[in-house]
Amino acid sequence: MTQISASVVKELREQTGAGMMDCKAALTETDGDIEAAVDWLRKNGLASAAKKAGRVAAEGLVGVAVDGKTGAAVEVNAETDFVARNDTFQEFVSGVAAAAVNHAGDVEALGASAYPGSDETVNDRLTNLIATVGENMALRRSAVLAVDSGTVASYVHNAVTSGLGKIGVLVALKSAGEGDVLDGLGKQLAMHVAAAAPQAVSRNDVDTSDLDRERAVLADQARASGKPEEIVEKMVEGRLRKYYEEVCLLEQTYVIDGETKVSKVLEDAAKEVGSPIELVGFVRFVLGEGVDKKDEDFAAEVAAAVGN
Repeated sequence: MTQISASVVKELREQTGAGMMDCKAALTETDGDIEAAVDWLRKNGLASAAKKAGRVAAEGLVGVAVDGKTGAAVEVNAETDFVARNDTFQEFVSGVAAAAVNHAGDVEALGASAYPGSDETVNDRLTNLIATVGENMALRRSAVLAVDSGTVASYVHNAVTSGLGKIGVLVALKSAGEGDVLDGLGKQLAMHVAAAAPQAVSRNDVDTSDLDRERAVLADQARASGKPEEIVEKMVEGRLRKYYEEVCLLEQTYVIDGETKVSKVLEDAAKEVGSPIELVGFVRFVLGEGVDKKDEDFAAEVAAAVGN
């Protein structure tokens, strides 16, 4: 029998929101396989879909920068929130975001590039900052969006200063119609992405493995109702439509007005600017996304449950 550790139970609980004992049971049934345990919990009505974003645990800052029709987002991690509030650290993250605009999301190339306004590379500046502050730091990731015509808009939720915070978003809109309307739409869509956390732009962009997994879970749930297979198939297709509405940006309900689909918002705006508008991509960085952080009290709680 596979030994189920407290840390694995904790991870499953954070992904699903299910109770600790339910998580332990799911892991026992699936020999400790977290992905299979998530599906087991869902099939048994004990959890919703796994949270795509993962856990938010690391400290530091997310930074965004836009230069013309190109935008960049970066994440720089530190050990404590105290450092994230430091002016020197904030200046560094802003500089990294500005440098990232020219490096297509390649973290290695970004680290080797010149830090703005200095003779140092980004990595050199980071090394010096670590030595000065006395705390470990890391340039974790970066992403870039660009359009030939249109706009790239940015938004930082609860910004600590301009372009820096714990959630950073970029949205790229391609259109021949430019100006304040398009820029304003881009900013509002970026706010929507921050709040609604879509996983893909459209149905065509949904990860096929995620879709296959969702279909399998929905099919098992439908079969549990005792319906014949042809009815099960129709039920699955109906529930998949709801799934797409949750994960696809164009099919989500616009958080700004709470009633219009994002695709309709784009259609209406296109009429206003006199040209089609294509939402070509988005980036949503949440600080510490997917990075685990030791939590002594919670781990002890889970360990007690696992020991029962």
